[in-house]
Amino acid sequence: MPVTRAFKFRFYPSDSQAAELLRTFGCVRTVYNLALAARTEAWVERQERVNYYSTSAMLTAWKKTQDLAFLTEASSVPLQQSLRHLQMAFANFYGKRAKYPRFKSRRKSRRSAEYTRGAFRYSDGRLTLPKMAEPLDIVWSRQLPDGVSPSTVTVSQDSAGRWSVSLRCQDPTVTALPPATNTVGVDAGLNHLLTLSTGEKFTNPRHERRDRDRLARAQRALARKASGDGANRIKARRKVARIHARIADRRHDHLHKITTRLVRENQTLVIETLSVRTMVKNRSLSRAISDAGWARFREMLEYKAVWYGRNVIAVDRWFPSSKRCSSCGTRRDTMPLNIRVWTCACGAEHDRDVNAARNIMAAGLAASACGADVRPQRNTPSGRSAKKQESTPSMSGEVNP
Repeated sequence: MPVTRAFKFRFYPSDSQAAELLRTFGCVRTVYNLALAARTEAWVERQERVNYYSTSAMLTAWKKTQDLAFLTEASSVPLQQSLRHLQMAFANFYGKRAKYPRFKSRRKSRRSAEYTRGAFRYSDGRLTLPKMAEPLDIVWSRQLPDGVSPSTVTVSQDSAGRWSVSLRCQDPTVTALPPATNTVGVDAGLNHLLTLSTGEKFTNPRHERRDRDRLARAQRALARKASGDGANRIKARRKVARIHARIADRRHDHLHKITTRLVRENQTLVIETLSVRTMVKNRSLSRAISDAGWARFREMLEYKAVWYGRNVIAVDRWFPSSKRCSSCGTRRDTMPLNIRVWTCACGAEHDRDVNAARNIMAAGLAASACGADVRPQRNTPSGRSAKKQESTPSMSGEVNP
């Protein structure tokens, strides 16, 4: 079955195209905020839930008013899509998968517009959007699969000023890989980004640390600029954003290479569930944890496993992977973070991270065999934070239990 995926490319719009897209972004943001305000007001004042169809009718009425007549200057498709996105945001909120939708800010919110099939023209690598006479100047870093046409197109501009177009289509070239016999456990850390049960370790590139001095200088320059929307402040803000974008791009590229290799070489991958959102509350380690990208690593690993017919098993974060001997199963009472190598009473000498990865693999396979989660019994005091065990600062910079 073909996999639906998005292909993202950079493009360089002309002045007229940039003006049209910026106008569209503003209209999309306005419609989203108006619809959110209307739905919030209806619920607060009348306990009434307003759905997508009601907001679509409101959009038609808004276009006929004098104050919002400028909405007719933009394509109607992105405006309708913004209402669908709002409907999805409320569905996630009512399903307790997300917080209440927030209003979009002109400065901080992502600038984007989505076009569905029929609202754009795509032929022979030439993409033309509504209200534009010329196709976009796209840098095709790779070709779309033969005979495939995008179903939706999303145009965006990030905080660094870079323009991107994402084409969502079915990719028949993504098929399941031949079955493999390898199974591997993966332990995440900070000194080493990942440690495998085979003993292999992936060095943590620490992308943010490499550009920390540049980032600090750019942020100090931004802080010295007068507040507001002055040209100098905008230029300084964009310089900071470009440094952040450079760091994020390098991090994502590194994680893509690692996850692709792991999925290709192993049939089953066992990882540890980490509450990254809670762990970053530790002010001593939050920067290093964010730079590691553990949540993004798991996300990449899981969707690539689905693509290529692999299995990913997640072990509960409370499992004492580092305290238990992978040879005899004896569990130690404590395991300070400064202990990187230790010897069990049975005589087995362990590397802390490799031992944890082996225990994670064994626990994941055992749980998969019996169809249960790896959730050991524990007496958890009321109010205890749900974060990885022993995630306290140390000289080693690790957070592995």
